[in-house]
Amino acid sequence: MNNLNKTTTTYFIMVGFKNLYRFKDVSFILLLLIYMVIMTGNLFIVLLVPSINLLHTPMYFFLSNLSFSDVMITSNMIPNILQLLWTEKGNVSIMRCIFQFYIFGSLTATECLLLTAMSYDRYLAICNPFRYSSIMNTKMCRHLIMLSWVVGFTPTLPVASCLSRTKFCSPYIDHFFCDLAPFLEVACSDTSTIKLLAFAFSFLVTVFPFFFILASYSSILNTILKITSEKGRQKTFSTCSSHLTVVSIYYGSLIALYVVPLNKHSLGLNKLLSLLYTIVTPLLNPIIYCLKNRDISKAVKKMAFQIF
Repeated sequence: MNNLNKTTTTYFIMVGFKNLYRFKDVSFILLLLIYMVIMTGNLFIVLLVPSINLLHTPMYFFLSNLSFSDVMITSNMIPNILQLLWTEKGNVSIMRCIFQFYIFGSLTATECLLLTAMSYDRYLAICNPFRYSSIMNTKMCRHLIMLSWVVGFTPTLPVASCLSRTKFCSPYIDHFFCDLAPFLEVACSDTSTIKLLAFAFSFLVTVFPFFFILASYSSILNTILKITSEKGRQKTFSTCSSHLTVVSIYYGSLIALYVVPLNKHSLGLNKLLSLLYTIVTPLLNPIIYCLKNRDISKAVKKMAFQIF
């Protein structure tokens, strides 16, 4: 950055979606409704799984943690966007912005690791069914869940720590939340260390898990193709189709946003992709996992019977 722009700032102004301000009321109501649906659907799964014995399996324990993560990541994002839409003032302190980035980055990493654990669970269930119960027992399930949360929240700390010592030349963040790329665009200080840490962090919690998921589903697909009956293949595939759909949406948007290079005229597309995996994915997850799921349907009926 040139010397004319070396005046540092102590706060940020979130620009958000400029075109949405013309439809402020409609956008606010629509986003508020989406937020309520996300919270209702995901909290329902979080409360349902421990309440019904039928759902006390590793797959549903992983799902309840994924839903809880969706609740947290949505609550970290949407209230700020609603405030930005309603007041049209996106002023936020630098430390608050860094904290939002830390929570967002950590939860994103946690979800990647939870999806990886879920793919391992499906791999064992389909490719090694006779040893599934002995390997994926309650202890293993708890360890994988704990590991996902601890590893998810740990590597983001050095990046957030470096950001807290960075000087910023412009207060304007051309985004609707505090992501790393907008931070780096307005930084005056050297950001090479931050970029290196972010790359290592991304490889650890996104790239490596992604290839692990690919390997798991390659083995799953190979096993399914060996099943002689078409009905058997369909039944087996149905046990992992929901997870595969969620992984495709989640990683598809992440790769499009952070791996595929976007030119300087693609800021609008950048925001839309961010919106996809921060809002649309948590919205669809409960629908995808619950749709045509017999265990969930039985659990809902059982809970309704207990209540009424």
